[in-house]
Amino acid sequence: MRLNDKTVREQIPETGRDYQVFDTEVRGFSIRILRSGSRSFSLDYRYAGAQRRMAIGRWPEWTVTAARERARELRRLVDEGGDPLGARDDLREAPRFSDMIDRYLAEHVPHLAKTNASDQHSMLTKLIAPHWGKKLVTEITPHDVAKLLNIIAKGRARPSKEKPNNRARKLQGPKPTPIRANRVGEVLRKMFTLAISWGWRTDNPASGFKKRIENERERFLSQEEIGRLAEVLDAAKDQRAAGIIRLCMLTGSRVGEVRQARFEQFNLELGSWSKPAASTKQRKIHRIPISAEVAAIVRKRQLLVPKGNPWLFPGDVPGQPVKEIRRFWINVQKDAKLPDVRIHDLRHTFASLLVSGGASLEMIGKLLGHSQMQTTQRYAHLMDSPLRAGVDAVASMFRPRPKIVHDADKKSA
Repeated sequence: MRLNDKTVREQIPETGRDYQVFDTEVRGFSIRILRSGSRSFSLDYRYAGAQRRMAIGRWPEWTVTAARERARELRRLVDEGGDPLGARDDLREAPRFSDMIDRYLAEHVPHLAKTNASDQHSMLTKLIAPHWGKKLVTEITPHDVAKLLNIIAKGRARPSKEKPNNRARKLQGPKPTPIRANRVGEVLRKMFTLAISWGWRTDNPASGFKKRIENERERFLSQEEIGRLAEVLDAAKDQRAAGIIRLCMLTGSRVGEVRQARFEQFNLELGSWSKPAASTKQRKIHRIPISAEVAAIVRKRQLLVPKGNPWLFPGDVPGQPVKEIRRFWINVQKDAKLPDVRIHDLRHTFASLLVSGGASLEMIGKLLGHSQMQTTQRYAHLMDSPLRAGVDAVASMFRPRPKIVHDADKKSA
């Protein structure tokens, strides 16, 4: 019969079975009368020789007119050789961004350095997943990427707690984080590149994301500041943490490399330190020469650290190195009057001292463990001082010399 709201309403459920009433206007369109009394619209069709049935919606949420119009659309797809039910199943099984995060964390992140892996896990779970977690991977567009990065670049109020205890922090507004937005963009670009290789997408919506301007932080300690720092370290009660700071200053190493240093890595006879790949940022063995002062620190630690403990700076947890010296450094900043100096700035200072000593950029890159020369180029401008001294030396040869007046000239004058 031709279905309408009246005929659908008049259908009586039968005990022990469900049945269908087909529409005479659209082929395959029907109303299913369930034994429970509920009614729903569906479309029956054949695809690749198999009989298929696709649900459209329940009555009365769907009126007969709306359900018939939907059945017409599906019927046209079937007549064109399509499979509406298969397309719906594919859509339900299509990977969502949450699936992409899970696979990225399982297959790619384990190969990264520990700190980098932890940072990317934080980005994905805290900054990206809340916005895109339920979206299909194929739904994300370049506009979505730009919109998300704009939100991240604007920052959020500090701290992240909804009800901070500190009144001053309650009044503190959002802090812009443009560099964080750049790092998230780089992670997204890598993720979608992998998604293409997985067959989840055919293009990369993050390939051309807008990168914010990054101004490299340059803070180098003066000789006076280095002297104040040395005095504070000598007077510190925690000489274990003070030793870590000294090694950072004397070797230009990252604080994580120093914290995880082991006695076996130092060859005091040859004066060298071989950092294992597990503790370096570039994931390669990095061998550097050490000064007599560094060797003296290592020998002193050998006397202080119990025999059998491999760590140069053992932590409070047995079998583990020192985990954190942040509080110690905050006190050092106050006592040495260096409020804007980070521990990482000691590495920059080490490089600046090498430059002033006449070291080449290639030598500095090897000592700092840079895998790319462009990273070392940030110290190129510091070489202006020795270059300027050379230029001034040449220029002095062409400066007019003061005229010498002889005694005879004086008499004639």
